[in-house]
Amino acid sequence: MRRDVVPDPADSRAFYRFLTSVVVPRPIAWISSTSAEGVDNLAPHSFFTIASVDPPIVQFTSVGRKDSVRNIEATGEFVVGFTPEGLFEAVNATGTAFPPEVSEFDAVGLTREPSATVRPPRVLESPVALECRLHLIQEMGDCTLVFGEVLHAVVSEEVLDGDLPAIDALRPLSRLGRNEWGTAGTIRGITRIPVEDWPGHYGGMHRTT
Repeated sequence: MRRDVVPDPADSRAFYRFLTSVVVPRPIAWISSTSAEGVDNLAPHSFFTIASVDPPIVQFTSVGRKDSVRNIEATGEFVVGFTPEGLFEAVNATGTAFPPEVSEFDAVGLTREPSATVRPPRVLESPVALECRLHLIQEMGDCTLVFGEVLHAVVSEEVLDGDLPAIDALRPLSRLGRNEWGTAGTIRGITRIPVEDWPGHYGGMHRTT
């Protein structure tokens, strides 16, 4: 048996809760921005992805017009910080709806690190940061999509395996449904099947209902 779940314009938040329980896990962009008045803002956004490879562009969505969006509109710059498992409570705390004149860096007790190419600071405690210049802001319904070109990246040596970050060292956080958060859990490796090596037996897979 399946249950039909139909969006109801009169109760959009109910379907929002359903979607965020289905589209999981979601990586978290820890967005630092600076207001026109010079206040540093830091907020987690769990609608986050890579939007383009060349040029390198990342994208996050703000549900409602939060300080992150207003600051980026005003200055054209932001930083995406990585959210590791060890900073779980701090990341959550920066989601508190402080007034615009309060910096989450100060309220939560996180350390500013100067960025190399943009004004907003990086989070020193975060092992990876992407410094971004605003590429595009797109309004969509009650959300704002923010696209930023990555100008510069930094990564802590202790999370590297060769030239790339190692997932067991990064220990990324993710958002799930409700008030649930996730960690990397069990990691499985598999390579894509080249067409010339296609084994042929997948066509016989059956669905279990």
